[in-house]
Amino acid sequence: MKLGLINSAWAQTGRDTAYGIQKTKEIGFDCIDIFADPLTLSESETQVIIDTTRRAGLPIVSVCCVALGLADFNDSVRAFHLHRCRRYLDLCAALGASNLLLVVGEYVWQQEVIPPAVQWQSAVDAVRELGAHGAQLGVNIALELEPFDLSLINTVDTMLRFVTDVGMPSVVRANVDISHLDLQHVPVAEVARLKGLIEHVHLSDCDGQVHGDLPPGRGVTPITDYLRAVRDTGFDGTVSIELEYSPDPDQIEAWVQEAYEQTDQIMRALDCRD
Repeated sequence: MKLGLINSAWAQTGRDTAYGIQKTKEIGFDCIDIFADPLTLSESETQVIIDTTRRAGLPIVSVCCVALGLADFNDSVRAFHLHRCRRYLDLCAALGASNLLLVVGEYVWQQEVIPPAVQWQSAVDAVRELGAHGAQLGVNIALELEPFDLSLINTVDTMLRFVTDVGMPSVVRANVDISHLDLQHVPVAEVARLKGLIEHVHLSDCDGQVHGDLPPGRGVTPITDYLRAVRDTGFDGTVSIELEYSPDPDQIEAWVQEAYEQTDQIMRALDCRD
């Protein structure tokens, strides 16, 4: 497996995008994921990302997209999010990324006003449409499993059901977020059910209670156990570290360095670091 980093980890530095890309390479990561919105990203900034990653020899694997409106009950809102997600897929293609990491959102009003099945089907139909666009571009979609009670996809069962309902398993696939699995109390053995459907992996630690995205070792997530289970499915793609803000913004470089070293150690102990 390759070890990557989502570049949003560098947001606290206040430095430009190129700085974060260069530091990612210096620390030793194999690749990088980009968190950027194509509706606000300028052509010049896009070119900076392309040029800097190429000079650094740091392939872009994934672009992250949160699109909570794909299941919205308003046609106009859903249409906007479909347009925005198509632009994201276009950005993936321009950057040479292999997948779009997609968060499809949550049920509204505690599932009490709009039938849950209606929101579910709206999201499925939207993602199927996006999958067709991605297939034309050679870009897959990696669906995020979220650790929140009202998220459409928040268990292995709902992930498998969503992928099945979309009906494009070679294009619309699963992202395994290790700390999210722990927060949802998903047994490690459940990972085996995703065999052949894992497109991408996110890795971080947490306190077992609240979403945290900490460097490995700062929480209680059984990272080694989950990652071993992922390895045992035959997955040999990219594991990307996802970090939230450091409690000490002046030490963000040390925060990322720590996350890299701890994850590299786990991957090497499992004999799964390329």
